[in-house]
Amino acid sequence: MSPGPIFRRLFVANRGEVAVRIARACDALGITPVFGVSEADLEAPYLAGRERVVLGPGRAALSYLDMTRVVQAAKQSRCSALHPGWGFLSENPTFAALCEQHGITFVGPPARAMALMGRKTPAKDAMRSAGLTLIPGSDGVLRDSDAALEAAERTGYPVLFKAESGGGGRGMRIARSGDEVKSAFDDARAEATAAFGDPRVYMEKLLEGGRHVEIQLMADRYGDVIHVGERDCTVQRNHQKLIEESPSPVLSESERARTLAAAVHATRSIGYVGAGTMEFLMDEQGTLRFMEMNTRLQVEHPVSEMRSGLDLMREMILVAAGHRLSVEQEQVTLRGHAIECRINAEDPNEGFRPSPGAITRFVPPTGEGVRVDTHVASGYVVPPFYDSLIAKLIVHGRDRNEAIERAIGALESFVVEGVKTTIPMHLAVLRSSEFRDSRYDTRRIPGWPTSR
Repeated sequence: MSPGPIFRRLFVANRGEVAVRIARACDALGITPVFGVSEADLEAPYLAGRERVVLGPGRAALSYLDMTRVVQAAKQSRCSALHPGWGFLSENPTFAALCEQHGITFVGPPARAMALMGRKTPAKDAMRSAGLTLIPGSDGVLRDSDAALEAAERTGYPVLFKAESGGGGRGMRIARSGDEVKSAFDDARAEATAAFGDPRVYMEKLLEGGRHVEIQLMADRYGDVIHVGERDCTVQRNHQKLIEESPSPVLSESERARTLAAAVHATRSIGYVGAGTMEFLMDEQGTLRFMEMNTRLQVEHPVSEMRSGLDLMREMILVAAGHRLSVEQEQVTLRGHAIECRINAEDPNEGFRPSPGAITRFVPPTGEGVRVDTHVASGYVVPPFYDSLIAKLIVHGRDRNEAIERAIGALESFVVEGVKTTIPMHLAVLRSSEFRDSRYDTRRIPGWPTSR
């Protein structure tokens, strides 16, 4: 690592387990974290004894998503750096630029790299040029429904129209024949306009099923880039990840090696700095096809930390302070198997209905190879305004079977009283033959009935 100063005070522009994770890295580096909080989070137990600044009311739009308030709070609290975490403003290039304009170091990629990867077709062009395999589709944005039909006929049905500035599954429509193209194209444009203020759409071949695989990357400003292996995030519900694991149990060694090398090359080619994740869909032939790049650390980053022994949050802060990466690729050793289960305050037996309220008793599991990331303690009240995630259970084993058994044991001893949680669903998945034999794709949760 090159010598150099690090920040004295860092503004935490997030909440919950994200804020706790950032603060843990700050504590290890001797940095004072200052928390930006909403009025709804003001008395949360994870803020006890910490410096905090109230951003505004409970609604995120009036607090955590208000760029001007967040930057003003960071300045007034004498912070020279700001960490956005994940979610909220973490992938907003305008916010990153605003921080820099006010002399605050944004702990994340440069605004220009973020803007490039936020626009879908330029991002895909850049990744194609760098050697990654893409999902077949249109050559950029489609000018009208006639161009959409021509591209769909050339690609083959079914096809998926997607918003150029989209995300979160919005602005997307499927056409399974030529008769459906015009309505799908028009509907996608209308939703894209309403959701993102940008009517432009493009088209991809719809790959139904498949496996969701992503690659963890880290880069510094000196052109050094490393990967920290891949994660398999196929267990999902409505595009929301439920369980992540590493390594992927279905990825061939040759495809893994080819894609990891291409991802590192692509990251370097766009001048990327900081933590990033490339997401892929694995088709029936076992080929990983690039979908998008998330310009931040992911919720599931502990899976990669458990296998590599690296502290990715610490690495990210040091890179933002101008340090080189602490390791080279040859020094990254990935050991064993890791699994993460997201514990949400939801009732999986009632269609995953949110279950806000007071947690009367909270006792997380401990033991060898067990890690719990959480902001919750007994007495914590789950507010109705935000994501319902209350904890992440991450386990590590010598192999996948040991990791599964360790996860089951930890979930069985995990005590959460007062609200419903997704723990029963996780136990059903981990015990199922579909999950153990890796016989599933993104269309359904293995071991969990679709009717519940």
